[in-house]
Amino acid sequence: MEGLIERCAGVDVHQATLVVTLRLPDGSGGRHVETRTFGAMTVDLLTVRDWLHACGVTHVAMESTGVDWKPLYYLLEDGFTLRLVNMKHLKQVPGRKTDVKDSAWLAQLLECGLLRASLVPPAPIRDLRDLTRYRKKQIEDRAREVNRLYRVLEEAGLKLASVLSDVMGRSGRRMLDALLQGTTDPEVLAELARGRLRAKIPTLRLALQAQFRAPHAFLIGQILAKIDFLEEAIGTLSEEIDRQVRPFEPVIAGLMTIPGVKRRNAVALLAETGGDMTRFATAGHLCSWGAMCPGQNESAGKRRSGRTREGNRFLRGALIESGLAAGRTKQTALQARYLRVKRTRGHKKAVVAVGHQILEIAYYIMRDGTTYHELGPHYFAARDKERTIRRSVRQLEALGYRVTIEEAA
Repeated sequence: MEGLIERCAGVDVHQATLVVTLRLPDGSGGRHVETRTFGAMTVDLLTVRDWLHACGVTHVAMESTGVDWKPLYYLLEDGFTLRLVNMKHLKQVPGRKTDVKDSAWLAQLLECGLLRASLVPPAPIRDLRDLTRYRKKQIEDRAREVNRLYRVLEEAGLKLASVLSDVMGRSGRRMLDALLQGTTDPEVLAELARGRLRAKIPTLRLALQAQFRAPHAFLIGQILAKIDFLEEAIGTLSEEIDRQVRPFEPVIAGLMTIPGVKRRNAVALLAETGGDMTRFATAGHLCSWGAMCPGQNESAGKRRSGRTREGNRFLRGALIESGLAAGRTKQTALQARYLRVKRTRGHKKAVVAVGHQILEIAYYIMRDGTTYHELGPHYFAARDKERTIRRSVRQLEALGYRVTIEEAA
């Protein structure tokens, strides 16, 4: 393989050690290869940086192992051209894997320009991404606690989940607090309902007749305390995220014009993609990077599974959530897209297709600084007019009708 980079290094990163291999000119037309092993403490990382500078290294490649790569990457990003690499793309011959060989293989591929770098956004976006991901984890923890609450209520015979759409709503929380204070009379508890739920008071009285005991009260009290703590943490995180996202408010406002995309998911789209669309040649490249497009698995002329690849699960989660919401909107092109795909491929693939289109739209909004323009529910039918006519005629003929098409004046 022909070398393109004169002075480069490959780093095999671990929690406690770093294995660094240099590839440098030897002065006689060949290549000098040197490998050293370092610790992973900050003083060791500084030693690695100084050694690379002393050897005149310009390009460094390292594998993306969990979060172990971050301290070294952040320390080197100002003075070197860095390549963060997914080692799944660079598997060597089985049975010939060592840390030294991994670092040497990275250095050799980097020298020949054969590495595809992972996306590492600038520091402000990285900080925002850490906050949005942590908030997502807290929201998931809250959902798990609410599910635990449902299980305890069912065990106690309290059928609130069968009557209330949200047990943690205002009326449900009043009833739970009264239970913890010792009130078990179904008549009294049912009267705590508010709003439209008062129309269900007779059903609530039946749902609140239970075998509620002290162990149930203790568990519910612990669960509610944790839910309150998580809600406070989520609120604090949201305030900090809003503070850090102020420079990007125009982009956030543009993303929120997409049907199904609310503020939380708009911030997630910005944080996970980096907001800089110059890194992606087209919207298709962005969707491929986000693994929101069909996978390629073909051999001997036969196409196998087209399931999507594993990608950024935080980005995918935001897109799937927004795709579900967009599929329920009324009189929109995204809802029409969902219904067209669902008709032949099913609900799940339709949601992924809508998520794919949302990511395409987000690409142009972030690239051009524009907003979403609604195309209407008949956009796809009008775009493929002849195909729509043929399908409609076939459906009517299958029902026993004879169809004559006449264009309106």
